[in-house]
Amino acid sequence: MWSEIFIGYGVFILEVITLLLMVVAVVTTVISIKQKKHTQPGELIITDLSKTLEETGKALREFHFTNDELKAAEKAEKKAEKMKAKALKAQRKKGGATPAEQKPTLYVLNFKGDIAASETMALREEISAIIQTAKSDDEVLLCLESPGGMVHGYGLAASQLARLKQHDIKLTVAVDKVAASGGYMMACVADKIVSAPFAIIGSIGVVAQVPNVHRLLKKHDVDVDVMTAGEYKRTVTILGENTEKGKQKFQQELDETHQLFKQFVAQHRPHLDVDRVATGEHWFGQQALQLKLVDDIMTSDDLLLQAIKEKHVVALHYAVKKPFLQILGKQAEESAGNLLLNLIKNNKHTFM
Repeated sequence: MWSEIFIGYGVFILEVITLLLMVVAVVTTVISIKQKKHTQPGELIITDLSKTLEETGKALREFHFTNDELKAAEKAEKKAEKMKAKALKAQRKKGGATPAEQKPTLYVLNFKGDIAASETMALREEISAIIQTAKSDDEVLLCLESPGGMVHGYGLAASQLARLKQHDIKLTVAVDKVAASGGYMMACVADKIVSAPFAIIGSIGVVAQVPNVHRLLKKHDVDVDVMTAGEYKRTVTILGENTEKGKQKFQQELDETHQLFKQFVAQHRPHLDVDRVATGEHWFGQQALQLKLVDDIMTSDDLLLQAIKEKHVVALHYAVKKPFLQILGKQAEESAGNLLLNLIKNNKHTFM
C-alpha cells in the first residue's frame, strides 16, 4: 500500500517538473523570437540628476517645516515658478538661450569593471552620444570601479575614454572603491582623478597564472601532444610539458606588456615618477595623492553636489539588452552571492 502511494507521489512530482520545463521552454522561445525582431542592441537611458538631487534636498528640508511654514514655502515656490516661466517666455521671444541652456552640462557615466571589461560596449555608446552633442564647456565625470582584468579589454576601454580628450571634452574620473591595474589604465586618461581616502589605487603591473598538470597526467600514463607551427605559437600550456625556453619567452611577453603599460601611464600623467609607482603595488587614496597617482581626495557624491551648483548634471546609461537565459543566469549568480554574504554575516567574521 505504502509503496503504491510513494510511486504515485513520485509520478506526480515528475509530471509537475515536466510541465514546468515545458512552460520554461515555451516562454524562452517566445522571448527569443521577440528579441530577434529587435535589431537595436540596447537603449540610452538619460536621468536628470540635477532635478533628482534638488527634489531630495527639498523633501528633507520640508520634513522639518510646520504646516504654516510648509504652506508658505509652497506659495513662494508657485510664485517663483510663475516668474521663471514668464522670464523663459520673454527670453524665447527675444531668441536668446534659456538659463538651463546657458548652463554647461556635466555628463555622468558609471563603469563597474569585471575581468573582461564587459561594460566597454556600453561605454562606447555613451561616449559616442556625448561626442555628438557636447558643447565646448561641457564635461564628463566617470565613476569608476574596477580591480583590472584582461589587457585587450581594458586597453579598449581606456581608448574609448581617450576619444573624449581627442574631441577636447574635459574628463574627470572619480574612484570611490578601487581603480587598480586595468582600472588605473582607464583612470590615468582623465584630466583629473579624484579618490576616496581608502580607495585602492595603482597596481601598475602585469600578472599571468597558468596551472600545469603535465606531471599528474604523466604519472597516470596520459600523453598530451601539443602540435604547433611557429616556434612560439605556444609558450606555456596547461596540459603539455613547459620548457624553460617557453617560460622565458612568456616572461618576455609579460615584460613587454608591462613596458607598454608604463609608457601609457607616463603619456597621460607625465608628472608621475612611473618607475616608482609601476612596481605592481597598490596604495590607498591618501597615499596615492602623495605619489601623484590621483589629484584630489573626494568622493563622487561630493563632486556631484559641487557640480550641481554651476552645471546641469545628467547621468547616461546605455542598457544592453540581454538574452532571457543570460538574465536567468545572472539572477542565479546574484542569489548565490547573497546567500554567501548572509552566511558570512551570520558567522560574525570581519574583513578589511
